[in-house]
Amino acid sequence: MDKINKNYIGLTKELALTYFKLKYQGSILGYLWSLVKPILLFLVLLFVFTRVFKVGGSIEHYPVYLLLGIVVWGFFSEMTVISMGAIVENGDLLRKVYFPRIVLVVARSITSLMIFILNLIVVLVFMLFEKIMPGVTAIFVLFLILELFILVTGVGLILSSLYVRYRDVAHIWEVGLTAAFYATPILYPLSLAPKRFASFLMLSPMAQIIQDMRFLLITKESATAIKMLPLVLVWVPYTLPFIIFVFGYWLFKKSSIKFAEEV
Repeated sequence: MDKINKNYIGLTKELALTYFKLKYQGSILGYLWSLVKPILLFLVLLFVFTRVFKVGGSIEHYPVYLLLGIVVWGFFSEMTVISMGAIVENGDLLRKVYFPRIVLVVARSITSLMIFILNLIVVLVFMLFEKIMPGVTAIFVLFLILELFILVTGVGLILSSLYVRYRDVAHIWEVGLTAAFYATPILYPLSLAPKRFASFLMLSPMAQIIQDMRFLLITKESATAIKMLPLVLVWVPYTLPFIIFVFGYWLFKKSSIKFAEEV
């Protein structure tokens, strides 16, 4: 059993590295494309929200505040989208070789995580230019990254399971991502939203993760779930990622029995 598990771990590692290489195969800029896209989005939004709407002026270190939000959201968005097709795109492989189907989703999660870590390093460079020096508590960001990874993997498992049967899921998720992007406090401070609405937004794990990261790395003025939610609801955004992961694993395992027949 241990040998089998080690083989599957090795397979997951190899697939993750292969996805990473294939993603940039034939590209001159390579990994830089994963950096260029969020940077361009960041520059456009920075101009709009500091020069046009003048929202950023009320937030300490707004450029880094905004960039961190875009990078974290980019990881969530990209990972969930590429995980959706993990099973369908490997139909021939599933019919020829047996291995735990979950490997395909986890491998893509790891690939996206690698890119996310590299992008976070860029955020840290911006922090140095802004002369932002996080305290010792910044170490807790590692737990937030773990929470984020569990969340995106859980969502990826759900989407990949549903997409095998219902291809409309891709279009629905695309619309949902756009709506969720603006509903998440990436561009604006929660102080601009009515208190009840702001508290509702903080129930989202993505809002909680982004705001907690900002609090630990950039500014203590960042609104967090602990600050904004009543005690009875504080646990909600922190436990939802684990609930989503457990449900996603259950759904994926149940659906995987017929994957080879349905793709």
